Amino acid sequence: MDFLPENEEPKKKKGGFNSYWLFAILIIGLLATQFLSLNFQIKQTSEDEFFRKLVPSGDVAKITIVNKEQVEVFIKDDSLKAKKQYADIKLTKLKTVNKGPHFSFEITSIEAFKQKLDAIQSATPYERLIKVNNEYRKGIFDIIGWLLPIILLIGVWMFLMRRATGGMGGAGGQIFNIGKSKANLYDKDTKVCVTFDDVAGLDEAKEEVKEVVDFLKNPKKYTALGAKIPKGVLLVGPPGTGKTLLAKAMAGEAQVPFFSISGSDFVEMFVGVGASRVRDLFKQAREKAPCIIFIDEIDAVGRARGKNMMQSNDERESTLNQLLVEMDGFSGDKGIIMLAATNRPDVLDSALLRPGRFDRQISIDKPDQKGREQIFKVHLKKLTKLGPNVTPEKLASLTPGFAGAEIANVCNEAALVAARKEKTQVEVEDFNEAVDRSIGGLEKKNKIISPHEKEIIAYHEAGHAICGWYLEHAHPLLKVTIIPRGIAALGYAQYLPKEQYLYRTEQLLDEICMTLGGRAAEEIVFGKISTGAQNDLQRITQLAYAMVTVYGMNDKVGNVSFYDPQQDTTFTKPYSDDTAKVIDEEVRKLIDTAYQRTIALLTEKREQLNKIAEALLAKEILFKADLDELIGKRTFDEEPVPVAITID
Repeated sequence: MDFLPENEEPKKKKGGFNSYWLFAILIIGLLATQFLSLNFQIKQTSEDEFFRKLVPSGDVAKITIVNKEQVEVFIKDDSLKAKKQYADIKLTKLKTVNKGPHFSFEITSIEAFKQKLDAIQSATPYERLIKVNNEYRKGIFDIIGWLLPIILLIGVWMFLMRRATGGMGGAGGQIFNIGKSKANLYDKDTKVCVTFDDVAGLDEAKEEVKEVVDFLKNPKKYTALGAKIPKGVLLVGPPGTGKTLLAKAMAGEAQVPFFSISGSDFVEMFVGVGASRVRDLFKQAREKAPCIIFIDEIDAVGRARGKNMMQSNDERESTLNQLLVEMDGFSGDKGIIMLAATNRPDVLDSALLRPGRFDRQISIDKPDQKGREQIFKVHLKKLTKLGPNVTPEKLASLTPGFAGAEIANVCNEAALVAARKEKTQVEVEDFNEAVDRSIGGLEKKNKIISPHEKEIIAYHEAGHAICGWYLEHAHPLLKVTIIPRGIAALGYAQYLPKEQYLYRTEQLLDEICMTLGGRAAEEIVFGKISTGAQNDLQRITQLAYAMVTVYGMNDKVGNVSFYDPQQDTTFTKPYSDDTAKVIDEEVRKLIDTAYQRTIALLTEKREQLNKIAEALLAKEILFKADLDELIGKRTFDEEPVPVAITID
């Protein structure tokens, strides 16, 4: 759901002159002039007919040579009225007297035409001579040819000015109002559809913000005891976890003016605009107090100042300074509460995070099993027809590590898959396919893989499966497939990680061994390695360096951690070159030890490795139940893992 804000801009005055009418009138005038100048009763003739009939008759009063290529003939009024051969041209279509020209024809050479006319009229009395006029005319296209560039230049200039000024007096983007705040205002007259009922899986965070909403509704309840509501609340969490949704729910529940703006809206190419917009935003907020100011993605303007000169930005820093001043400038009893969201709290300025500015930091992490069930309940309500075996509990177990936005996407994708297959309801297999698309990407049915490459992929994924099956601390296997998906994924193994927040050394070592299982299987079976382990090597390298330099899980380096989110380590390292050499040696030693352990495990379980690889080549996808039949049940399973349904 989303906001449905009404248009709060002042209505434009009716009856004002629009400058675009000037161009319309000008063009219509040109066309009308050309139209009225045309005589639709001109009769076409030829040069031969002119000399053979019209000139000897003595009815021609005068001729006009236009642009040296066309002759217009004017008949005498008496002849026009008296002679019948001119009956069809003596009146126009508007039933008015036709003043001429009455005939028209083209000539090839003006000199030859004049010589011939002079020869015929050499013996003609002066009073009966045909008068000859020369005229040069510009047609409509000639006029447009020199007028159009001018019109275009004026039009482009006026268009740019109107864009810069936001139209005829519009607010927001006006060049003279560029320092005005671009925040959207949602007040009591605005219909806001999002409430706390639409926010699932964030029970602790909801309790925190409910207190803020309650203060805005009943401030005397707190002020009577001398309590002060926090000035600012910072929502921190990974992307897609519901930070912005929670802010929208606050706007729907509080029923107080709600200013919503993005952090990037303060940033402009003009110096001083960001600070001016901050001042204007808080000015509007004071006029509407009590109210809430919400800044989404505040890290765009709230980054730490002056860490190194190469990355400094004076304009952004001045905007941040003004924001800090404004947050200090209002007291807690004014009823102005600052709400912000970010997924990068480590880059925010320390002055912004101190008590008195953002007093509270609410952490919004990815939901656990129970939280995912609640989120699925919300999104499943939007699906009209569900299969009998679709339950939030089952779907939550199939989506470990999924954020709220990812769960919403899975539900939508499942409905699309069911509709594509002409189904009347959304079933579990549709959700399985949606999860596969979310993890691995779209299935590449048109990707042709050679039998040899397919065999390598099968043994690679079988190596992952064997290691995950026989290592105690590895995550339980859900499925393994060699169906290519996405851009580069030629196959993958999906696991169900346990809901845990602390990891021991042996657990991380087992995870490294499981990740190296694909590379080790290739070396054992084929005696050669391939590029298929690129992603695996990246993961284990990051994990190994984290164990040594962050978690203090190495005896030689010791119980030290070189991770500092507030320190910029782009050009400098927080340790010496000698320590860096020791770290590299210990990381390499750790990975080599894990690799040899993986080689030994797969060599011992070579028979089971072959069974899984052969089954993958035959079926292309295996689930936990299939592995139970092939190599026996997993010894270390503490509880049954939900079995996914095969995708057709």
